[in-house]
Amino acid sequence: MKDTLKQHLPGLVSFYEDLHANPEISFFEKETSKKLSAVLTTAGFTSSTPVGKYDDNTLTCYGVVAVLSNGDGPTILVRADMDALPLQEKTNAAHASSVHHLDELGRSIPVMHACGHDLHVVTLAGTAQVMAATKKNWRGTLVFVGQPAEERAGGARALLADGLYDNWPVPDYALSQHCDPNLAVGQVGLCPGWAMANVDMLDIIIHGIGAHGAMPHEGRDPIVLAAELISAFQTIVSRSINPVDTGVVTVGSIHGGTKSNIIPDEVKLQLTIRSFTDAVRSRILSEIKRMTHHLALAHGLPDTLLPEIIHLEEEYFPALYNDPELTTTAKAVFGQVFGEDNVKHKQPTTGGEDFSEYGRTGHKVPLLMFRVGTSPTDVDLEKQPGCHSPFFLPMAGPSIETGVTAMTSLLHHLMGGK
Repeated sequence: MKDTLKQHLPGLVSFYEDLHANPEISFFEKETSKKLSAVLTTAGFTSSTPVGKYDDNTLTCYGVVAVLSNGDGPTILVRADMDALPLQEKTNAAHASSVHHLDELGRSIPVMHACGHDLHVVTLAGTAQVMAATKKNWRGTLVFVGQPAEERAGGARALLADGLYDNWPVPDYALSQHCDPNLAVGQVGLCPGWAMANVDMLDIIIHGIGAHGAMPHEGRDPIVLAAELISAFQTIVSRSINPVDTGVVTVGSIHGGTKSNIIPDEVKLQLTIRSFTDAVRSRILSEIKRMTHHLALAHGLPDTLLPEIIHLEEEYFPALYNDPELTTTAKAVFGQVFGEDNVKHKQPTTGGEDFSEYGRTGHKVPLLMFRVGTSPTDVDLEKQPGCHSPFFLPMAGPSIETGVTAMTSLLHHLMGGK
């Protein structure tokens, strides 16, 4: 495997630099998907693109599904996300992005691979090349997936809605990896069990009765109600959730009013809610509804002016659960490959990741997402620019080498390789 990877590494680095310089935002990964599909086809996979079906049928889903069959054995899905972020890059790298795209609303926005999805795509390509070159050492079926729109929580659902588990082999396991600037190259990270959170987004439209700011008794002030709701929401986790469980309620945006002496008739709040278990998620959402309803009544609002709670279902990420047995297996494999000191235990994070969707169907496919180090070995890892930073820039060659080595080693182990 090492010799094969060494042979392909220069081409993989060039592929990475090309993707990094030419990022595509969610829902517009057309060229990225073509490039990935071409590499997978050249490696010997049977590749299909575009695959996927969004709820919005005006959008094309640029998913890639590629299969390599090699006798009897387990079927393993390996997924890489492809989309970039609406961010102006500030790395000053020679291959930095200067790209602007039109989004689905027709706005021109800067685009950057600030979450390492370019690295994920290239690692998938390198894994395909190594696995195809070492077929004598493993048996089974590989299903490689290039997934669009991870950042917008729609890509995995779109692939599944278009028959990923109906038109292609159902996997016995699904694997993915994510770059981690808090790990050095040559290091990998594992988190058994709950690894990433449920993500819910809410808009709350608070209605009121407008009035002159000097005569508040003639109206019903939605700003005062909004202030009470914001404070009340912060008691949900501290007073309604078991202290051993995790929950987050954040009001990230409040908009209302136009002038100091005018009481408006509407205020809008935007919230994000994080949890791991379905029970905690349900309790938080129900408490938000209960508090909003009853505080509005306490402010004297009629039924016709009660607040509207809009649950943005299209932005929902289900929590990611790493199969404990699969995680234990990966820990042993990675320990042999990288050394036990370079296999790090990672704490759960309340960020979101739609890789979880692949395990949420009736097939109940066991999942594992592991972390791959991208930072130099001689720096303070806690001070490196993080994902979604305009300064985020992995070490290309060593990061690709770490990711491909980790994934191919685990695949060989699971598929009876040597």
